[in-house]
Amino acid sequence: MWGRFAWPVTLETGNLVLRPLRHRDKREWMELRQRNLEWLSPWEASNPAPGGYLPTYHEMVRALNSQVRSASALPFVIAERPESGRPAMAGQLTVSGIVWGSALTATLGYWVDKERAGRGIAPTAVALATDYCFWELGLHRMEINIRPENLASLRVVRKLGFRDEGVRKAYLHIAGSWADHRSFALTADEVPGGLLRRWQETAPRV
Repeated sequence: MWGRFAWPVTLETGNLVLRPLRHRDKREWMELRQRNLEWLSPWEASNPAPGGYLPTYHEMVRALNSQVRSASALPFVIAERPESGRPAMAGQLTVSGIVWGSALTATLGYWVDKERAGRGIAPTAVALATDYCFWELGLHRMEINIRPENLASLRVVRKLGFRDEGVRKAYLHIAGSWADHRSFALTADEVPGGLLRRWQETAPRV
């Protein structure tokens, strides 16, 4: 790697904050997930192994922290800063599968509270994290894989100008079965002025 991998990292733009996911976030995370159960369940990763065991919250955080220690992941909370008080959790964004050497690539996934959807939170968070990976870590390519039926998530990558690279058959086990995904990607040289700047210049005012 030529970039400097460091953690913890907090990224901010306007009232949006990306900060590390922590063990002590469990209550707020669980409440947000429960409130969004119907909204998120069609797109949730599942375990194809017999019994289909999924990790608990603390197991998930431990696994993500282990990936951080190997410089292969950045697990963020998406939070909104109110006029007063601490930022409230609005979703989650994880950069994973970071590959160094001659690839310099990563995969990004995200989800946002249904009540906050349509306000530009997801594309702003994706742009902020992507710029950090490109310009601070020195990554060359960011990839996002989305179910073709997930129209809300497809709108995010299209707003940001990610290239559609086609279908990956049976790519991930989702909601109990193997599911096709569309693969979208962007390279650093496609956004020389930064993805966040480009998005903010073109984003509709809400």
